[in-house]
Amino acid sequence: MLEQLLIFTRGGLILWTCKELGNALKGSPIDTLIRSCLLEERSGAASFNYDAPGASYTLKWTFHNDLGLVFVAVYQRILHLLYVDELLAMVKHEFSQIYDPKRVEYFDFDETFRQLRKEAEARAEELKKVKPVGKSVSDGRKLVMKKGSGFDGGNKKNNSEANEGGNGDDGKGRKLENGHSYGNHNAAVVQGNRGMGLANGKENASSNNEAFDVTKLQKLKNKGGKKTSDTSVVSKGSKVDPKKKVTKKNRVWDDTPKDAKLDFTDHVEENLNENIEVMAADQGESMMDKEEIVSSDSEDDEDDVVSKDSKPDAKKKGWFSSMFQSIAGKANLEKADLEPALKALKDRLMTKNVAEEIAEKLCESVAASLEGKKLASFTRVSSTVQAAMEEALVRILTPRRSIDILRDVHAAKEQRKPYVVVFVGVNGVGKSTNLAKVAYWLLQHKVSVMMAACDTFRSGAVEQLRTHARRLQIPIFEKGYEKDPAVVAKEAIQEATRNGSDVVLVDTAGRMQDNEPLMRALSKLIYLNNPDLVLFVGEALVGNDAVDQLSKFNQKLADLSTSPNPRLIDGILLTKFDTIDDKVGAALSMVYISGSPVMFVGCGQSYTDLKKLNVKAIVKTLLK
Repeated sequence: MLEQLLIFTRGGLILWTCKELGNALKGSPIDTLIRSCLLEERSGAASFNYDAPGASYTLKWTFHNDLGLVFVAVYQRILHLLYVDELLAMVKHEFSQIYDPKRVEYFDFDETFRQLRKEAEARAEELKKVKPVGKSVSDGRKLVMKKGSGFDGGNKKNNSEANEGGNGDDGKGRKLENGHSYGNHNAAVVQGNRGMGLANGKENASSNNEAFDVTKLQKLKNKGGKKTSDTSVVSKGSKVDPKKKVTKKNRVWDDTPKDAKLDFTDHVEENLNENIEVMAADQGESMMDKEEIVSSDSEDDEDDVVSKDSKPDAKKKGWFSSMFQSIAGKANLEKADLEPALKALKDRLMTKNVAEEIAEKLCESVAASLEGKKLASFTRVSSTVQAAMEEALVRILTPRRSIDILRDVHAAKEQRKPYVVVFVGVNGVGKSTNLAKVAYWLLQHKVSVMMAACDTFRSGAVEQLRTHARRLQIPIFEKGYEKDPAVVAKEAIQEATRNGSDVVLVDTAGRMQDNEPLMRALSKLIYLNNPDLVLFVGEALVGNDAVDQLSKFNQKLADLSTSPNPRLIDGILLTKFDTIDDKVGAALSMVYISGSPVMFVGCGQSYTDLKKLNVKAIVKTLLK
């Protein structure tokens, strides 16, 4: 049964809801659809599933892009209603006829919807009745053709057997498409065909020879088995008697003296505090506090690239028709008009290191937002698609919530508790180094910081963090190796509370997203300590693997947590951003798949090389 159907504008104004249904929806499926699908450029999907306590809904929608309307239908997922798509299309067509931008109430549409719903349900019932009947009729025709194969000739018989896999698995017979097997029955049919062939002469005899014979099939199968066994014997023989004998080469040892060890580390004893080097005064201001200037160059060359890419796929038009269309404008954009420009944009995004799945979904969403929309005068399809894609990218990369960590730190300080940040990610992405960069930036803003060495798995991890703490002159809490990281983090937070530290930066071990024991330990750490911010540290070099990493990290944190409301990834820290040139697509892939904003960008090896993500610069580079 249909739970709800409503019509609203893209601005959020509800124009009409079905009062006849009047079912109170559990949870907020419409708000979740708008927040998770429509605003996140996932509107190209066929449907959206929403799980609420005590109910599971499926939502389907369609747009009227020219009028800026959204039509949404909600029904129970278990029902699998077949008429929803057709009903939405009919409602869209009928409502667009009476729509007036000045009206806000459409009570007269209730009767129209009632008629449309009855028509859609009647058609769905007819389809349910027709499908099984048609199936039985088709099966009956196949049986008739099999019985009459001696009269109609065996060519059709052979074709049907070839299509249905006529090789067979055994001599007992095969299965028909309706699930009934024929064994003795098939033999009887074959014998009947042979008898009719003898009675009717040579023509029927020739067709009878082409009928299905179980004994011939068994002989062919035996022959095939012998051939395979012979070939296997030959292959084994070739392996036993190799032509050339492989001899092991002697190792050549280098007798030259070893070079001096290149060790440039500062050998300082742990108890010698007088040699501590303070780097805060030497490094200068962090790049987080500097505004990045983006040049506003003309984007006409970008439109030309799109139009050039779309020329081979588009149909050639005359000079007069193209000029007239650019002046008068196209009536309504169709999917065929958008495909060349969207294909060029998809290829361009993929060359910028955007995951293929993300690029395809983005293009589908842009096509859904433009299909049926009227093209303005003196505008091209390529420029319209480019502008729509640019708006979509800006909307995705712009954070939906505040990412002002300093404000959150001061709010936690007023509550007399430390602000806890946990750094997670796969191996070798630079979690410890960028943790030190974040600590340096916080020190610049007069915030007291403590490091927690919770990477008790990797050799040298504690020493690495100890070196950063010594250079930045901040305290570090450590318990050595082979300890429970969740307990170490909890004790570090307690120590920070006693000492009055404002922020605790928790370093964790790198782990692959498929390593369940380590992911279980990370889930325990987050559940036990309830941090204020969970930062996923990822490389800007990854392409398609960014989707796999983030989606599986979130999935494991949700599945392995013992809390009914598990904590997932809150933000992203992109590292090695200075090594990718214009391949900035990893930022888009990570934000799209997780919905979390990019809060920091690592762009070098010094403590100051940490900056904010410039959305305009990223979008310009992606569409360049």
